[in-house]
Amino acid sequence: QVQFVESGGGLVQPGGSLRLSCAASGSIPRFYIMGWYRQAPGNQRELVARITGSAITNYLDSVKGRFTISRDNAKNTLYLQMNSLKPEDTAVYYCNFVPAARWGQGTQVTVSS
Repeated sequence: QVQFVESGGGLVQPGGSLRLSCAASGSIPRFYIMGWYRQAPGNQRELVARITGSAITNYLDSVKGRFTISRDNAKNTLYLQMNSLKPEDTAVYYCNFVPAARWGQGTQVTVSS
């Protein structure tokens, strides 16, 4: 079963940027849809961005124009470039298939001054 390891989170000031990475333990078929999810304290996990095997992307309205999802099929790696970060982006971020399978540990993103 594929396992995901997320990295790249941290503490950043409002307006700052972070780039998240997600390494998969196994080969991911190109036709699988991949996504980044996040869960803030007290909230349900939500899908932030997704990307198809042909690089068609969709985003949560609140992150459109600020976040960019990409994938490197050869490296079985998923990325999320996050710009113009806001305090409400604070959450644990996870990568997974869409729909989701087994969850990894996630990476904490904290946006605060």
